[in-house]
Amino acid sequence: MALILKSVVAACVALQLTAVGQDQKPPPRKFELKAESDDFWKLIDRGAKLEKFAGGFGFTEGPVWDSRGFLYVSDEIQNEIFRVFPGGRRETVFKTGDPDGSTYDRKHRLITTASVLRAIVEVKPDGSYQVLADKYEGKRLNSPNDVLLGPDGALYFTDPTLDLVKGEKQEIPFQGVYRLAADGSLRLLTKDLAQPNGLAFSPDGRLLYIDDSMNRDIHVYDFSSKGELSNGRLFGKEEGPPDSFVPDGMRVDRQGNVYVTGPLGIWIWDPKGKHLGTLVLPEMPANLIWGDADFSTLYITATTSVYRLKTKARGFVPYE
Repeated sequence: MALILKSVVAACVALQLTAVGQDQKPPPRKFELKAESDDFWKLIDRGAKLEKFAGGFGFTEGPVWDSRGFLYVSDEIQNEIFRVFPGGRRETVFKTGDPDGSTYDRKHRLITTASVLRAIVEVKPDGSYQVLADKYEGKRLNSPNDVLLGPDGALYFTDPTLDLVKGEKQEIPFQGVYRLAADGSLRLLTKDLAQPNGLAFSPDGRLLYIDDSMNRDIHVYDFSSKGELSNGRLFGKEEGPPDSFVPDGMRVDRQGNVYVTGPLGIWIWDPKGKHLGTLVLPEMPANLIWGDADFSTLYITATTSVYRLKTKARGFVPYE
């Protein structure tokens, strides 16, 4: 399917179209397990099968697993967040321009990054929303991209310019990572990354991983009990062949292994930054979440579809 670049299209699609051209299809791929270390097989069964959970979307992002057995999925082309059930049935939850990353907060409220609104918002059960943050020091945010619940109960999010609508002014002269406290106060954590995108905390809450889509790498920071970052350093680089995408969404398992979307699929790293292997996917992935009762299944949002893959690992989900 040829992807169509809209004025508020997801940055992931924009990057891919830049690489392959708007009238060309990305090269076809088949699901494949590419191990770089024997430790890869401790996490993924050699006979693992990729299942299609749902399809027919424009561009999928922002998966959030609900223990009642469904998945929230953002569609950045159709401009909706859906509740998706096994078998592919879906219900519209929220309509907004270019929804992206989402999470539950500590009170189990659905929080999402609304790129067109340039805000972090809470989605109400009736489909309305409340803006939680849209300005930093009086200036409008760029286009919030990914958000997660931190170990201290605050929300953490990235704010690149990737989805800034054409013609709108960039008011903040950098692309930052922020902490949104329960009282609504907003604090800048770092502005050192060129294009911060996905982020994830280690299971013990002592590390924060952030990837940089422009530079195709992953950084890790020490995280303090005061909600502050220090000692930022390079964790790994995800460079691949042309048309193979860039780092985006990320998750960790309970052993501290890091799972990051990137060239060809999902890259799996051990806690020390060793690349264990790659899950090569048939469609370009943008994000992922752990789900099912044991949190051992990866649900992967990949272009027009949502896939799931049973693993040997047990995922770390901050809001559960």
